[in-house]
Amino acid sequence: MTVDWEELGWERLADGVGRRRLPVWDCTVGLVCAEGSALLVDAGSSLAEGALLRRQAQRLAGCRVGSLALTHPHFDHVFGAAAFAGARVFAAGDARPVFEGGREELSADAVRNGLDAGAADEAAGALVVPHETVREAVSLTIGGREVLLHDAGPGHTGHDLAVVVPGEPTVVFCGDLVEESGAPQAGPDAVPALWPAALDRLLELGGEDAVYVPGHGAVVDAAFVRAQRDALAERFGVTPGSA
Repeated sequence: MTVDWEELGWERLADGVGRRRLPVWDCTVGLVCAEGSALLVDAGSSLAEGALLRRQAQRLAGCRVGSLALTHPHFDHVFGAAAFAGARVFAAGDARPVFEGGREELSADAVRNGLDAGAADEAAGALVVPHETVREAVSLTIGGREVLLHDAGPGHTGHDLAVVVPGEPTVVFCGDLVEESGAPQAGPDAVPALWPAALDRLLELGGEDAVYVPGHGAVVDAAFVRAQRDALAERFGVTPGSA
């Protein structure tokens, strides 16, 4: 039986590709599914949220989530990962040490941003360390469909992963390299001087006609990504082409 994406609160972006905007922090998760195989992009902000996403993704895909791509190591994107037992977990570049040694800081950041302290401690204690790290690019096959994972950063953090789903249209999950519902957030782990160049990489990966899915906010197009690149370059005093 076909399950309606919108009925479960998901936005269908292409055949077998969709995303959901989660409450509180307006964080996006993505799903790619085909022929009995599924990849989730990010995992929500708590174990309870991760469990909800697991159930919904399984209904939409008709199978368990076998792969999980974490776009960057911030609590609202990774704290639900432990709900996906058995999934192959991917992250960018040298992100593993952040997961291995950053549990206390992630929990503290979650509490500062309003997550219940008990839920934050629970999720930090169960935090999944990525099994595989992406240096440059990795190609996955999801039910016979190619999905590309790219180490697109640094920018929003030192470890920014983009997920590209070729098709009509191509869909690019950007993580927080792109934000639509507010100005991009630059915390202490951001790399401002290299952020505009990361957006240039996203534009090269997706092309002019792609759908770009920000980490927070509504889906955008290439023109929005280009404008945000220019705004970040001005904000951080980066000369185009110098990064």
